[in-house]
Amino acid sequence: MIDYELFTRIKNYHEQKGLGAAQIARELNLDPRTVARWLETARFHPRKSTPKSSKLDTFKDSIVRMLEAHPYTAVQILNRIREEGFDGAYTIVKDYVRKVRPRRSQAFLKLAFAPGECAQVDWGFHGLIRVGETLRRLYFFVMVLCYSRLMYLEFTLSQTMEHWLACHQNAFSAFGFVPRRAMVDNLKSAVLKRIIGQAPVFNPVYLDFASHYGFTVTPCAVGKGNEKGRVEAGVGYVKKNFLAGLDLPTFDAINPAARVWLDTIANVRVHGETKRKPIDMFEEEKAFLLPLPTNPYDIGVITQARASSQFRVPVDANHYSVPAEHAGAKLTVKSYPDRICIYREDKLIARHSRSYERNKDVEDPDHPKDLLAHRKKARDQKVFMRFLSLSPRARDYYRELENKRLNPTHHVHKIVALSEIYGTEAIARAMEDAFFFQAFSCEYIANLCEQRSRQLPEPGALHLTRRSDLLEIDIAQPDLSIYENDKNI
Repeated sequence: MIDYELFTRIKNYHEQKGLGAAQIARELNLDPRTVARWLETARFHPRKSTPKSSKLDTFKDSIVRMLEAHPYTAVQILNRIREEGFDGAYTIVKDYVRKVRPRRSQAFLKLAFAPGECAQVDWGFHGLIRVGETLRRLYFFVMVLCYSRLMYLEFTLSQTMEHWLACHQNAFSAFGFVPRRAMVDNLKSAVLKRIIGQAPVFNPVYLDFASHYGFTVTPCAVGKGNEKGRVEAGVGYVKKNFLAGLDLPTFDAINPAARVWLDTIANVRVHGETKRKPIDMFEEEKAFLLPLPTNPYDIGVITQARASSQFRVPVDANHYSVPAEHAGAKLTVKSYPDRICIYREDKLIARHSRSYERNKDVEDPDHPKDLLAHRKKARDQKVFMRFLSLSPRARDYYRELENKRLNPTHHVHKIVALSEIYGTEAIARAMEDAFFFQAFSCEYIANLCEQRSRQLPEPGALHLTRRSDLLEIDIAQPDLSIYENDKNI
């Protein structure tokens, strides 16, 4: 379609630059025939497009009458006009129904809340984050006090019950108070079953937690997430203001950054709805909130597990050690967001920092010590029996080692090792000699064996091949009287 501006450019190229139709077509990326046709036209006159006919034209009046009588769907309209002879596709019927009856945006009532009356709670999701060598889904928990709009934000790597309760607990601690009611979505951590027309079936753990802190739980109606619009807006605000463009190097850095953002931006800004700062309105709301209980709720989630033969307990794709004596035992695991506690009956036998990597083996160095000690004793006993077989006097030699207050096990190991080098007979003979010399240690046994292994043959007669006259030298007897004189002195 040629507009007036393009018509003017075609004329200018032809009249001022002297270009032909083909040249102008290349310059303006047009068909040469189109350019030639407009060059022949003296004045610009836009062409009027003739609307295309449609298979639906003869049925449009009927469709309008049907929609005025009843809010039929496009499928119902299609079925009815096919009975009248329409043989077209569903798409053109749907498009025409939308044109005749445009979609209406749903209207919602604006909810008002008294100070301290309610807090709204929800989860958000923000992609993946690296934890060690593992990629984990990054979630964030948002709680908003409905009156003041004061917000609490916490990031987690899971949405399990212990994280759900811990986030509530941390939010109450941050506020210093507890709202009288919590409005939640129908997630399994809060509501196990929700059937329209029937009372909701609450998660008993969450219900017990709410009873401990003194608040009641109000789930939204099925499919009516708009009922908690304040926290929905809070989740969106976190994504647009805090997370947009944020570089997340590690998970450890994000929650401290979130606390700074809450204190310096989110809770001190002028709220778009109330036109006041949430922190200022919270001062008014404090008097209507519930106090914190004396003792916090134990948020650990209890499961049963059996320790493997390698004395390991599986938790969330990782394995945690217990003392070796509990291998194969049925144990109780209590999971917290930051730690794993393992019990046998009522006794705590292991405690580990929780790992959010996967396929990791988490071992306490003290747990295999008893097993290693048993194995060492078994090895020592085997070596001792080998020592006793070296000589009939080996047991007496061992007692002498004990009497000398030496470490007999060390010397036994060394002597058994020497028997592999010098043989059993040499060690037995060295033990006999050791009793004669009263020398009791592995070093003495080693020296005796070494000396015997290096004995030289007895010397023979001296044969001189030169200067045989030296054999005839007479040597005077030495005078020993000098020693007698020294003795008298």
